[in-house]
Amino acid sequence: MSVDTLLSRLEGVRRTGQGRWIARCPGHDDRRASLSIRELDDGRTLVHCFAACAVEEVLGAAGLTFDALFPEKLLGDQKRERRPFNAHDVLACVSFESLIAATAASALSRGEALSDTDRERLTIAASRLSHAAEVASDR
Repeated sequence: MSVDTLLSRLEGVRRTGQGRWIARCPGHDDRRASLSIRELDDGRTLVHCFAACAVEEVLGAAGLTFDALFPEKLLGDQKRERRPFNAHDVLACVSFESLIAATAASALSRGEALSDTDRERLTIAASRLSHAAEVASDR
């Protein structure tokens, strides 16, 4: 939905700037405009009642639900970004994989041969570090 749907259900609507309005809040007996409405550049709508009505109260009194605050394109077609790990955990993993690579490099610099198990683990570390770099460059 668009901000126009909400505005059409309010009384005493006045434009206060680009993408900004005030109106009487339908959530309580409002004699003066105490409801602030703002449309963001991406089409989302922000609503704030200065008399402390909750957003769900305002929307319910206007006969709307929360989806009225979001443009349809944000609700349906877009794939939600998944962030399964926080930054601290990712950096800890990258640090550990770097330690594996540094340990192998140190052994090789001393002329020691890596065992098959060590070579396999080094390959895993290189793959994980490479993947981390790819994911970081995509953001």
